[in-house]
Parts: sequence; structure tokens; C-alpha cells
Amino acid sequence: MLPPEIRSILEEMRAERIRGASYLAKRGAEVYIKLAELLSGDGLREALKDMREEIPAVNRTMASLYNLARFIPITDNPDLVISKAEEFIRLSEEAKREIGNIGSELIDENEVIITHSFSSAVLEIFKAAKRKGKRFKVILTESAPDYEGLALAGELEALEIPFEVITDAQIGIFVKKATLAFVGADNVTRDGAVVNKAGTYLLALACHDNGVPFYVAAESFKLHPELNSEEVEIVERPYARQGYRVRNYLFDITPWKYVRGIVTELGILVPPKEI
Repeated sequence: MLPPEIRSILEEMRAERIRGASYLAKRGAEVYIKLAELLSGDGLREALKDMREEIPAVNRTMASLYNLARFIPITDNPDLVISKAEEFIRLSEEAKREIGNIGSELIDENEVIITHSFSSAVLEIFKAAKRKGKRFKVILTESAPDYEGLALAGELEALEIPFEVITDAQIGIFVKKATLAFVGADNVTRDGAVVNKAGTYLLALACHDNGVPFYVAAESFKLHPELNSEEVEIVERPYARQGYRVRNYLFDITPWKYVRGIVTELGILVPPKEI
């Protein structure tokens, strides 16, 4: 039985609209720390067994939550739980910084980069490229219906990185102006497919048709150790406009053949053989 404080945080995580798999994994690790502060002994052990189900259930599409739940051991020792959760957070932060360093080397002077949704890993690449003095521009979709792209626009504005926002429907038009594409990932399957914000597949197709290199940025904890692409459960959220129900799957699946490489803290992996 999980304490009410933990249930409340899990509900907050389920309600999150803008921030993706990296954020939720870190938030999940913080939940484990909170749990270990509240419980010990057999009570902690039983709660950790529940968490093996509850954390992935926050969003079953996200490999980061699946891997987090298996990174934390089933134990009656709260200090061990806190230590492992803090280790997960530290490793994830280190991974993101390394992805920034590696991915920024793919950006040439005066590159025009197109992206979709809001990936914290992609943002790290932009930050690293900016620190290295590279000049580039970003084309980003507004990413309806939750408009994660506008949140990214705010970050780029603060960094003084030139950008322009487009509607999702204009991907096919503006990809012709791009020289490089970066997106994040919520899940990279065993067979090398990339699960990300719905619309990513369309961007990958447009890049393929126009000869624009399409890269994915993802920490290694987003690689799913078990699932193939056809086994991923894609979450659909209720949505309506002007009284009409609008279908609203949160993610789509991009086959590996459209992905030039996956930028991880381990290097740039070529799917699926290096996954």
C-alpha cells in the first residue's frame, strides 16, 4: 500500500503535459527518495513491489519509467533506495551533458535545424553548440495540442538562439529550408524504432524525402530492453475541440530506416544493430 503522499505525486506525473520522459524519470527517482523517507522494513519492501507496477503505469509508452522501476532494488533498506535513486538522477544528468557534447559536434556553422516537440536532450545539444560559439538557427513546430514547442521557444529565446515557430502542418514546407533534424525520444525499441511525440514520424518522412539527416537524442535509459515496436502501448488522451471528439494519440513510431543515428551518452548508435 503506497502512502497518500506518493499517490499524489504519481497523479501529478500522470497529469504532466509538457515535459517528457527525462523529466518524468527524474521525478520518479525523487518519488523513490520520498518513499524511503516515509517507510522502512517490510513496509518499504512491499511498497517497492507496488512501485514496480505504478511507476511504469504513469506512462507505459516511456522506456525511462520501465528502466527506473528496475534500477531500484526491492529491499527493506531505505538508505539503499535513496542511494540508488540519487545515482539514477546523477547518471541521467551526466548522460544529458554528454549527449550535448556529442550532438553539438554534428552542428556545422550556419546550420538550420528542424525539431518537433520539446526534448531536454535536444536542448542540451543546442546549449552545447551555443557554448562552442556555433551559429545556427532552429525551426520548431508548435507541437499541438499541448504546444510543447512553445515551451522550447521560450528556452531558445532565453539562450538568444535564433528560431522560428511553425504549425505542425507546415513540416513539409519548412523541412526544405533545414539542413539537419534533431528530435528526442520517449522510447527506443529493441528493433531500433523511435517512439516520440506524434508528428515525429511525419518529420522523419519529410526529412527522408528531402535528404535532411534525421537524428534522435536519447539517454541510454530510454532504450527498452524487451519491447519491439509492435509491442509498444501508445497512450491516447481524451481531447475535444468545438464539441467534437478529436483523436489524440500522444506518440507515434518512426522506423529505424529513417533514423541516421541515435545520439546517446555512449556515442552515436546506428539502429537497430547497435541498440
